[in-house]
Amino acid sequence: MRRRDFIKVISGSVAGWPLMAHAQQGERMRRIGVLLPATPDDTHYQMWLGAFLQGLTQSGWYIGQNIRIDTRWATASADAVRKNAAELVALAPDVIFAPGASTVGPLLQVTHTLPIVFAVVADPVGAGFVDTLARPGHNATGFMNLEYGMGGKWLELLKEIAPSVTRVAVLRDAGIPSGPAQFSVIQAMAPALKMEITQVNLRDTAGIEHAITAFAGSSNDGLIIVASGLAYIYRDLIIKLAAERQLPAIYFEREFVAAGGLVSYGPNQVDQCRHAAGYVDRILKGEKPADMPVQAPNKYELVINLKTAKTLGLTVPPTLLARADEVID
Repeated sequence: MRRRDFIKVISGSVAGWPLMAHAQQGERMRRIGVLLPATPDDTHYQMWLGAFLQGLTQSGWYIGQNIRIDTRWATASADAVRKNAAELVALAPDVIFAPGASTVGPLLQVTHTLPIVFAVVADPVGAGFVDTLARPGHNATGFMNLEYGMGGKWLELLKEIAPSVTRVAVLRDAGIPSGPAQFSVIQAMAPALKMEITQVNLRDTAGIEHAITAFAGSSNDGLIIVASGLAYIYRDLIIKLAAERQLPAIYFEREFVAAGGLVSYGPNQVDQCRHAAGYVDRILKGEKPADMPVQAPNKYELVINLKTAKTLGLTVPPTLLARADEVID
């Protein structure tokens, strides 16, 4: 199925999933909670949820036959996420799927017993979600979406596709442990590439607009957008500002490049949500999150938008094009 068609299918059906979950005779109905930091019309999270549900189906779990899905679209508000986390836990589901740190943290504040599976957490040890990657030790486990060494790779790729860049603003979420950590890796790598690094904290629309506008002052400027839930929320704004200010930018996930960004390097996070369903399947069959290792990505994708490169006046090196997993014309 083409990506566009997949989004249409998910968009048309996502609102109806909770209503489909009626018990059938026969197999015992299991209950799965889902907590998402977005609104129901967010196509990005629709894709994540769609991939998760697809993974459940591949494992033999069908809505209305042997599982019920209780989905909470909590918006990006921290207060709303905490409220919905408490409501979801009160339903006592068999397991909860919460893709990122902004939802896992609030859930762990209200339950130390209900199993939680995450899909795209950057640093579950640093965040306190698990004891170690090999043995989580508590009620949460899942999949990481990066290792910190990627920060250096982002800087190298930005320099390769835009050799004139000497000043880089790093857009991060300072409210999660991985935000400062990713920035520190990039900062440590910068002297070797003779680049100057500035940090920009993602907070709100006005703050992002002001920070990028104040930073962009020459033809030697560029952006790195590191992994965070806030980056998704402000994706379109960041891409628009990068285009208006003629800033070459590298992102952590393909969706940014599909929406008009220049280049991305990172794991396929839709696939990680699909794999998370496999962990939910194992928990429903009796395994404990405490004993299930947190898994790191085993493949990273390089995606380049040639139209955006042309608009920025960049010629993508043939060696970089040859390494790309996907080139968007």
